[in-house]
Amino acid sequence: MSRTPSNRARFSQNFLHSPEAIERIVSVARPRGLVLEPGGGGGALTRALTPHATVWTWEIDPRWAAVLRDRTDARVMLGDFARSRPPDRDFQVVGNIPYSATARIIDWCLQARGCRSATVLVQLEVALKRSGGYGRWSRLTAATWPTHRWSYHGRVDATAFRPVPRVHSGILRIERRDRPVLDATGSRVHARVVEAAFGGAGGSVAASLARTFGARNAFAWSHLARGRVASGVHPDEWITVARRLVARGGRDR
Repeated sequence: MSRTPSNRARFSQNFLHSPEAIERIVSVARPRGLVLEPGGGGGALTRALTPHATVWTWEIDPRWAAVLRDRTDARVMLGDFARSRPPDRDFQVVGNIPYSATARIIDWCLQARGCRSATVLVQLEVALKRSGGYGRWSRLTAATWPTHRWSYHGRVDATAFRPVPRVHSGILRIERRDRPVLDATGSRVHARVVEAAFGGAGGSVAASLARTFGARNAFAWSHLARGRVASGVHPDEWITVARRLVARGGRDR
């Protein structure tokens, strides 16, 4: 059973065929317990996961869902993973996800309380941007850092896929922390810090934070080098800013 070019475009998925790449993903994911797999496709990754965990795999194409039922021991769900309801127990997400659904699936993983980790194959640029691979961190990474760790685990060449995409991919891992590094008050202040810094209303990071929190609180971000852009600040440093503001009262001007 083969997928026609029109269906490939419709479902926006390139199947992973490299045993070496599949082995790397499984090694990074460390599957155990319950694993949810978005976009099972032909089942190559699914079959590598099932010896280690109970696997539920989603496939939006009915014909490939039938293939998965025939070829794997996974529980197969026909439908859009990003529209599914999370299980009421802890789980991991592991998958070669369609490029066009990356943002939706990552958001789903971040919002699902039971999602302990997500190990996903995404466009290389996305994997690097989210994990600080360019010495830059995205707003989403900074905003979720108190509750999640983001890390990059290497490139997967385009030739590892069929059909071959135009860009390389990267293994991105998101882990939910056992306990948030900030309490409720700190989390609220941190959210405002990230919003102010990445919003850039004041120009530089220092000016943007002063606009929101007042120049009198400049000690809170005095450790940040002058002229740094928000994306060049490590997420840990925003947590330091939030903690200093909380210690001072955390009020804006």
